[in-house]
Amino acid sequence: MGCHVSHFQLLDYSHPQQNPTPTLYMAILHCTSLPFLSLRTTISSSKSTLTSTRIPLFLAMNSFAKSEPVSSSASSSSSTYQQVPEQDANNDLDRVADNTFRRYTSNVTKGSGKGTAIVWFRNDLRVLDNEALYKAWLSSETVLPVYCVDPRLFATTYHFGFPKTGALRAQFLLECLADLRKNLMKRGLNLLVQHGKPEEILPSLAKSFQAHTVYAQKETCSEELNVERLVMRGLKQVVTSPEESSGITVSNNIPKLQLVWGTTMYHLDDLPFDATSLPDVYTQFRKLVETKCTIRSCIKLPASLGPPPTVQDWGCLPSLEQLGLSSQSVNKGMKFVGGETAALSRVYEYFWKKDLLRVYKETRNGMLGPDYSTKFSPWLASGSLSPRFIYEEVKRYENDRLANSSTYWVLFELIWRDYFRFLSVKYGNSLFHLGGPRKVQRNWSQDKNLFESWRDGCTGYPLIDANMKELSTTGFMSNRGRQIVCSFLVRDMGIDWRMGAEWFETCLLDYDPCSNYGNWTYGSGVGNDPREDRYFSIPKQAQTYDPEGEYVAYWLPQLRKIPKEKRNFPGNLIYIPQIVPLKFGTTSGHNKDKFFGARRTNDRGSKRR
Repeated sequence: MGCHVSHFQLLDYSHPQQNPTPTLYMAILHCTSLPFLSLRTTISSSKSTLTSTRIPLFLAMNSFAKSEPVSSSASSSSSTYQQVPEQDANNDLDRVADNTFRRYTSNVTKGSGKGTAIVWFRNDLRVLDNEALYKAWLSSETVLPVYCVDPRLFATTYHFGFPKTGALRAQFLLECLADLRKNLMKRGLNLLVQHGKPEEILPSLAKSFQAHTVYAQKETCSEELNVERLVMRGLKQVVTSPEESSGITVSNNIPKLQLVWGTTMYHLDDLPFDATSLPDVYTQFRKLVETKCTIRSCIKLPASLGPPPTVQDWGCLPSLEQLGLSSQSVNKGMKFVGGETAALSRVYEYFWKKDLLRVYKETRNGMLGPDYSTKFSPWLASGSLSPRFIYEEVKRYENDRLANSSTYWVLFELIWRDYFRFLSVKYGNSLFHLGGPRKVQRNWSQDKNLFESWRDGCTGYPLIDANMKELSTTGFMSNRGRQIVCSFLVRDMGIDWRMGAEWFETCLLDYDPCSNYGNWTYGSGVGNDPREDRYFSIPKQAQTYDPEGEYVAYWLPQLRKIPKEKRNFPGNLIYIPQIVPLKFGTTSGHNKDKFFGARRTNDRGSKRR
């Protein structure tokens, strides 16, 4: 959720080598699966340490991590995984993506742009609907796409010293970058991969290539904003001569940083209010933007964006080991494929091939299998998928097939995602503070044993433990699961919500600071929630969303041998003891949630540093 502190704690890491092995490079380039890593973080009284033991890796509570009632057909205890999106003879990812790219290719002719423009890719790892890329192409003769492998992304979180990026998300990121390079090459460009800090790399490139502008997507949280300021400062030290800059008019012949808004469905400039006046209640925000705003069309690009400037060495992507991480294979649950090609294929698969959009609202609260929800969130978080593209596909579906509450609900969730992004503009670093935006005073525990039992899925409550096992194995958790484990950590255990938020930051494939910390402040009662004491009763949640224990038995196979009605509360003779008593109700399964159903309509749960 939200913004973060403008302070970095660097972690020792293996310096990325410039030339990974050809086998590794080809595997990454073609998005073939590479092993995922696994970490174990142990909290000490002062600073956390990293060991080589395995630990669960979690996925952030994001708007598209949703759920449906579990079906027994999806609950086999088989050790095989399901790839998202599917890939077989009838669903070739490249073919599907190429068809989409063709629909979003324009015949626009370039104007009188001169010189070289740099595109600094950040969390916008896509070609389709990338305004920064489009503006760079329009304004120049040559375009230099750049990605900086910033060591700070692989350092540690601010308060508790967890790895800032875990192996599962790091692997997903590498796949996104390899796919971005492939798609840029199809349009006559390439991707320059540099290892180091953007504020050091970009000014150096601007000087070497005499670039007149660096284009990049605008971010909203303090760590990213600090990097933007440092890049601007570095560019001011670069002076290009009028002759070398090919006649481009640049103030004082200094290259500039031009930031482009591109992370939300509704554009920041189109809001009917200033971001600092953003309503503190989501419903008010939603009604205002739905009635007073229009959504901009996706940016269409020409078939060719080349040529790039002459580059001797475009650089290689690092391996996980070079990032200081260890690999771990996904052998159960869902395995997500990184990159824009996979993202576009998943939209096609969910909307058009499987025709699941028509029942989304009914199935989104499930927990088992790949198709109870869209599963778009990992690609949205990396910027491999444009929210405006999803909007246009929903409208195309409504025009070609049908419009109902399910088609609207996908947009409803995207508006939630927008809301958390705009909240980060309004509230800044308070999203990362213990008291949250409302400065709530509360005594929180940082009990190491309690937190680690939650983190490792050893609480004695199968519904909690199964969700944590899923995260450790796949890097994903349903929206319903995220709400339940958040409530258990902060309400039943009384643990500092920032520990959960930072752990999600480590683990989630779909981690983005605004959604993550926005959701954690929301769920812990220190954020923008009209109901401050939101509580999810485990018995009620289990009875409603896993009545036959199929989900818990899938992730905790030892429960499969007992009667279905006993799987969620099997007792100490069969399962481990419960680490804490529940704050409200008993394990009888008949009590009601306190404020149960609040945000039941939403799909969220992400974090930030």
